[in-house]
Amino acid sequence: MGEGYNVWEIIINIVPWIREKMWSGLDEHVPDSVIVILDSIFFIGFIVSVVMTLVIFLIWMERRLLGWFQVRYGPNRNGPLGFGQPVADAIKFLFKEVIEIRHGQRLLLWLSPILLFFSVFMAFAVIPMGFGPKGALANLDIGLLYLVAIGSIGVVGVLIGGWGSRNKWSLLGSMRAVAQMVSYEIPMVLSVIGIILIVGTMNISEIVNHQGLPFIFVQPLGFFLYFISAIAELNRTPMDQVEAESELTTGYFTEYSGMWFATFFLAEYINAFVVSCIVTTLFLGGWKAWPLPGDWYWLPGGIVFLTKSLLVFAFIIWMRATLPRLRIDQIMAFAWKFLIPIALINIFITAGEVLIADEIGLTHAGEEAVHHWWMALINIPAAIIIVVIWSKLFFKLGGGRVDVGSLRYGHSEGDASDAKAPLSA
Repeated sequence: MGEGYNVWEIIINIVPWIREKMWSGLDEHVPDSVIVILDSIFFIGFIVSVVMTLVIFLIWMERRLLGWFQVRYGPNRNGPLGFGQPVADAIKFLFKEVIEIRHGQRLLLWLSPILLFFSVFMAFAVIPMGFGPKGALANLDIGLLYLVAIGSIGVVGVLIGGWGSRNKWSLLGSMRAVAQMVSYEIPMVLSVIGIILIVGTMNISEIVNHQGLPFIFVQPLGFFLYFISAIAELNRTPMDQVEAESELTTGYFTEYSGMWFATFFLAEYINAFVVSCIVTTLFLGGWKAWPLPGDWYWLPGGIVFLTKSLLVFAFIIWMRATLPRLRIDQIMAFAWKFLIPIALINIFITAGEVLIADEIGLTHAGEEAVHHWWMALINIPAAIIIVVIWSKLFFKLGGGRVDVGSLRYGHSEGDASDAKAPLSA
């Protein structure tokens, strides 16, 4: 930052300002590699302290909102404003016994929640929470690719958690969880290709700079695909069949107890907040205070970013309180027969629009580019039409139904009499 910044501008960009001022006097005396390490330690400590404090608020927020949505009095009456509920949860997990499995693989059992926990935190390294290259810990040119790669580490944690338990039901639960997570990673990755085509870079800070108009309007289909895929990755309702504690004894972490069991839920809450931050960054303008009038610099970027992220998190809670749980065959069919084809259609449409924009001279300026409005006017109705038409095709393709009788005996779907044959035949 330049010396001409006033006090309010420093408050607005407090974290980048602190990072710059802390190391400005060491440039001539300390090697750059040491400064990078010290800066990383500072930023990691800042992120961990903020996120761990925020998790308590997120747990309270979910408890309180679910209490309102589902007309349950406990979370809203336990302590002032319901703050007694997360405190009671924490005390309960602290005093629960950690039961170690005699025949389990101890190293894998310990490594599973650690992988899940730290893979979630690593995502914060490239998420810009303020203006400029200092707004994120690492301003990578391949930041979007980094997020996709880091998100895949959690799959390994889930698999080794079920494998190390030496419990066939935990293993089956982990294999089903991996199948769901890998299936939904495909449409999740395809959904952001449209943004890359428009912006021309995978640098996340540049993606935010290009959003004169938030990309939720420019890429409504991409937003729909990413958000639904992220819900499945988070194992949240209505796609929480991976855990399904009332039917499957919590799936792949059945053998975990005490604080190790709580670590999975802690990682899940942080991951839900990470997804909210990514949605805010890619589709809601990040730290920009659009559509407020005037120059958006007058609002602190971190406050704007946090407010948008919490609103997205509240919407995820709303979905949990409203929608019923889907069957696993419906979840898998929805990914392969519905989301992936739509994601490919969205890529072709966006590529054609970018080519047309280049041909007629519309540029990709980081400001309120004209072609963004033009694309929004086309893509919003196109997204509605594509979803409606493909929904009809989806149900004709089976809609996630599995005819157990026809699969068991190998009969055709049209032979209803054979499909109803008893399983003991």
